[in-house]
Amino acid sequence: MNVTKNFLLSVLGVVSMTTLTAQETDSIPISKLNPKKAAKTVIDTTAMDMEGVEQMENMESMEQFKDNPLVLLKGQKKYALQDRKEAARYDSLWLKELYDSSTLFDSIYDDIATMEIDTVYHLSVSTDTLKARLEILNQKTPFNITYNPSLENVINSFLTRRRGLMSRMLTVSQFYFPLFEQELDNQNVPLELKYLAIVESALNPRARSRVGATGLWQFMYGTGKMYDLDVNSYVDERSDPINSTKAASKYLKKLHTIFDDWDLALAAYNSGPGNVNKAIRRSGGYKNYWNIRRNLPRETAGYVPAFLATMYIFEYAKEHGFEQQLVDRPYFETDTVHVKSMITFDQISELVDISVEELQVLNPTYKLNIIPFVKNKNYTLRLPIDALGKFVNNEDAIYAHVKNELKSEEKPLPQVVQSQDQIRYKVKSGDFLGKIAERYGVGVSQIKSWNGLRSNNLRIGQRLTIYPRKLPAAVSSSTTNRSTNSGSKVHTVKSGDSLWTISKKYPGISIDNLRKWNGISGNDIKPGTKLKLCDCSS
Repeated sequence: MNVTKNFLLSVLGVVSMTTLTAQETDSIPISKLNPKKAAKTVIDTTAMDMEGVEQMENMESMEQFKDNPLVLLKGQKKYALQDRKEAARYDSLWLKELYDSSTLFDSIYDDIATMEIDTVYHLSVSTDTLKARLEILNQKTPFNITYNPSLENVINSFLTRRRGLMSRMLTVSQFYFPLFEQELDNQNVPLELKYLAIVESALNPRARSRVGATGLWQFMYGTGKMYDLDVNSYVDERSDPINSTKAASKYLKKLHTIFDDWDLALAAYNSGPGNVNKAIRRSGGYKNYWNIRRNLPRETAGYVPAFLATMYIFEYAKEHGFEQQLVDRPYFETDTVHVKSMITFDQISELVDISVEELQVLNPTYKLNIIPFVKNKNYTLRLPIDALGKFVNNEDAIYAHVKNELKSEEKPLPQVVQSQDQIRYKVKSGDFLGKIAERYGVGVSQIKSWNGLRSNNLRIGQRLTIYPRKLPAAVSSSTTNRSTNSGSKVHTVKSGDSLWTISKKYPGISIDNLRKWNGISGNDIKPGTKLKLCDCSS
């Protein structure tokens, strides 16, 4: 058996192995590998049971294993890639906290939207102590952190009603805060703005509000596009921790240049610069947040106090009895690799022995658990550093394996809708969201998300941004010409026909086309009537 084991290792490119024990093979430096085989992974045979080794002995050709590190062991979905060290780490506290914290977004969202900041909550900390601490924070930051009873009420509310949420945030923040601080520093904006992501999303990169704001920093579709955040069928970069943080830093910096005040910049981030300007006017020209607060939308009235209360709790966590649980791995103990072919989370999980749940945490950008490959786009896969090595060392074999699997897939994958297909649609009399959505092959919820619509109500003349999956006949003249030239120009109405059923029989022709071309105002058509199928004179 030892001979077989040594032969197996030598086939994979390890030199001078004849006298090494199983334990010694674990510490072989990369310099000992044959350069021609260095891209192949050394198998840790101590992790392989004896039956697996015996099965390998019975292979018809060891060359098969040498050339393909994805050979199945014992006919199971287990691959002979290098085992990950300390695999138990990835069931550790940080992953559980990150995955479980996704349920906290609704709680903090509802709290801020409905917050009664004048409600009194009693706590053991005296008002004088709180005043002293707030003054210290005020000296350390560019925010206006002065004591007032409303802020005290919000702080006490978070320390009582939301104490559990804040405790969880203290743990989860260790994963994201190093990243936030780097990007905020790059834009030369206050590092304390990292606390804003807790108020916005409870540090859930896939958080989505009722109006369609998405990600750690809750970007609406239009604002995200302003800052080059890509959104298509597969990808939503508003959920990408790095790209969205860059965008948020730039947006906050721009708002500060407008108002020259960080409190007002925060209010504008939440409700828009227009609402802040209106609040300033209605207050008689005041520009201190606390003086205009009652003139802001209700959600924004609680937004800045929630941010300041979060900052206070994090800065004085120990004084309030919070015991921070240290996590095993911050964000930067991961790394990325550009994908060279479409690949699914299930395939990655199967091949490099990492759970789908962990992949979702590390790669929240991908909406369908699929990483697409699109020309001129650089989509990346983020993995723990040691798992990344396993992936990179076996890239060619992995992509060949994935290609074969995708060929056998029966279920078609959705098509990527490119952002450059944007159109601006002007609402006409008789339009409704369902009709417009059907015309362009998109969903009602998508149109609402793209345009920040809270209801289904439309007004005539309103402009809508749409990213169509198809163009209607009236827009695509080539489609109309094809249907005209390739078949009959007239349809004779039969019993049971309707404008809708007729339009479905002729691709590229809509109900509106039939009405316009035939002078029909309603839906009534009689059997025997001849309907024109083109905008023609005959």
